[in-house]
Amino acid sequence: MKRLLICALLGAMASGSALADAGLDLAKSKNCMACHSVQNKVVGPAYKDVAAKYAGQKDAEDKLVAKVMKGGSGTWGAIPMPANPQVSEAEAHTLVKWVLSQK
Repeated sequence: MKRLLICALLGAMASGSALADAGLDLAKSKNCMACHSVQNKVVGPAYKDVAAKYAGQKDAEDKLVAKVMKGGSGTWGAIPMPANPQVSEAEAHTLVKWVLSQK
């Protein structure tokens, strides 16, 4: 029983770490970091601020996936976020899950 619990905990830690690595790597490869950072506003909001704004909202992931793919404006100020046609829907879900996990 102890062994099973330890394996489950290690698996959960590894999957969280894998999401962090995959999300950051994807954000870098899709050029998201040109306008965003995790901790500070650049052109767009800091990812920690996005996570805080959408915390607890059930539709946050779908709403943000649409913004990543189609672009948007007005939520964070006058500068619009352009559409990102180079990002697939699956990649957008990975990115948004990672963004929403930032603190």
